[in-house]
Amino acid sequence: MAERTAPPTFDDLGTTRDVTASGVRLRVVERGHGPKLVLLHSLFMDHSTWSAVASELCQEYCVITPDLPGYGESEKPAPARFAYDVDAFAGAIADLYAALSLGRASVVGHGLGGAIALTLAARHPELVSKLVVIDALSESAEPWLYGRLAHLPLAGSLVFKQLLGRSLFGAYFRELFLADGAAISNARLDNYYASFNSPAARGSVLATLRATVDARPVAAQTSRIQKPTLVLWGHRDRLLPPSVGQRLAREIRGARFELLDAGHAPQEEKPRELTEALRRFLRES
Repeated sequence: MAERTAPPTFDDLGTTRDVTASGVRLRVVERGHGPKLVLLHSLFMDHSTWSAVASELCQEYCVITPDLPGYGESEKPAPARFAYDVDAFAGAIADLYAALSLGRASVVGHGLGGAIALTLAARHPELVSKLVVIDALSESAEPWLYGRLAHLPLAGSLVFKQLLGRSLFGAYFRELFLADGAAISNARLDNYYASFNSPAARGSVLATLRATVDARPVAAQTSRIQKPTLVLWGHRDRLLPPSVGQRLAREIRGARFELLDAGHAPQEEKPRELTEALRRFLRES
């Protein structure tokens, strides 16, 4: 049974509270008033990836940005307690709905969060009013060095728990998530590295990589989605090329496909353009 586990606190960024979902303590930030809008982050990130987008959309919506289990300020359970696959994450978000009494909400998911949003819309259509997926993990990603190493029992544990330091983390973040020449502040990278740099957090990332290597279960559900859907993609995404998004949009009845001038993480590179695309779609009746 999901329940609130701590009273909310208030700051300039909204209301911050801890909520129990799927037996895991989640950190959640809520901003604004109006129709409910849930934003789900991806791997190596936390709810702060949505800061610029949420600060604009909260003028019209109640924007809810959780840290996924194992990420940010949320609890980081061992894989024996939480599976770290897409189904487990989707179950936690469904439980979060109950904890916050959300009813129905529009859902936006990026990368791994996009796979979670797709699964939520397919399995719990009563919870989703509109769906937006951004560079979603709907097919297996292009191979990358640390991603391959993660699946080696000994090497993966060594790399993710000991060897992946600040400079390599920053280099791989830029290579995987950003287009060539895209700007991201060192402070932002430092925030993501600090969130990653604990044994429990590194273990959560490693468990997620291992549990989500096969994206076929996500793709198999897309034809069940009946909600108004927007598929957004960075046309310079090197991790999941735009052809993945085009195939995804064809699988979802009536889905719209749009390209943004960005890499894998438009909310980091082009938050204003992404916000406007979201606003246009969400305002449609």
